[in-house]
Amino acid sequence: MTSAGATLPVPVAAPRRAARRAHLAEFLLVGGATLVLFPLAWLARRAVGLDAAELAIGFLTFHAASVINDPHFAVTYLLFYKDARRRAFGGAFAPAQRARYLLAGLLVPAALLAWAIGALSTGSARSMGFMIQLMFLLVGWHYVKQGFGVLTVLSARRGFRFGPLERKVILAHCFAAWAYAWASPADPGREVEEKGVVYTSLAHPPALEPVTGLAFGLSALALLWVLARRWRTERRLPPLAPLAGFLVTIWLWTVYSSLDRLMVYVIPALHSVQYLYFVWLMKRNEARDAEGPPLFGRPTGLRLAILAATAVGLGWVVFRGAPALFDSAHGALVLGSSDGEAMSDLGPTPYFAAVFVFVNIHHYFMDNVIWRRDNPETAYLLRQDDRGSAAS
Repeated sequence: MTSAGATLPVPVAAPRRAARRAHLAEFLLVGGATLVLFPLAWLARRAVGLDAAELAIGFLTFHAASVINDPHFAVTYLLFYKDARRRAFGGAFAPAQRARYLLAGLLVPAALLAWAIGALSTGSARSMGFMIQLMFLLVGWHYVKQGFGVLTVLSARRGFRFGPLERKVILAHCFAAWAYAWASPADPGREVEEKGVVYTSLAHPPALEPVTGLAFGLSALALLWVLARRWRTERRLPPLAPLAGFLVTIWLWTVYSSLDRLMVYVIPALHSVQYLYFVWLMKRNEARDAEGPPLFGRPTGLRLAILAATAVGLGWVVFRGAPALFDSAHGALVLGSSDGEAMSDLGPTPYFAAVFVFVNIHHYFMDNVIWRRDNPETAYLLRQDDRGSAAS
């Protein structure tokens, strides 16, 4: 028994353990899991052989896409078109952000829809091929910009902020990585297949690969220089999870994504998990505000569960249900039509190919609106967790 005047010891071990667990979870969710999966992929090849391992990983990732990859696309629509009228024509956004919203929300999908309808109606694999190549060009831009957000936002949440020069060097490394990833390997123009569509790729000039490779290497040296400069002046480096997530995104998911054949199947899922972590951070903090006074809305857990279930359902409709319905009707029509041979140039699932490409490209443009400082909701990303999680 202690006396009434004695001071009880403050229990600090439990919060520290909780903080370490939260930091580890964040590290794995934003890209660190990649470093664990690479050796596991190597062990899988050694244990069962490449063919069996590739079949198992391909089967697993195909079905896991229903609850990871597809919802990551679907939730973007739920975030973007929320309160659409006020964002497009009201006072929710400043003029510049409103212009971006109208471009990404109206003009871009209208142009993509016209493009896809034209390719489908004429059975043009060439036209659909150009659309696919635009998707591949922009996916690198999307990956590196998300990596930039991982580094800057999560570092800011831990109290580490980058100066203007540092941000410029980091962005330069991002865009150099995007250019090098697109230019490598050199492509003289090949016949390739994607989602059943067979088309001829656009040739890359032979000098493009070494030039972009040199730019990528120089930008890496510049990045190393600004980090070393920060260490010399402040004895500080960015927190481990944001820095690791950034480097994994740039180097292993974008530039050297084909380093391991098995990891090629997994990287899109890892990218989607990284994305969904930021959605969770933002919507959780927003829900907590709405849960308390003066709104006293639904519990945070319930709101997040509804959002997750809606994203899974919408993802299934967009990527599974609707394309399968249209492709089955298209197949029956083609078999009984005189122009079936022309239409078959788009492969057995032309509507799935069109939807897949449309959603990917539109996703990139919507993200460029959602995850900007001009969007008031992104302030929730920097909100610290007041319930004991240091990683949040």
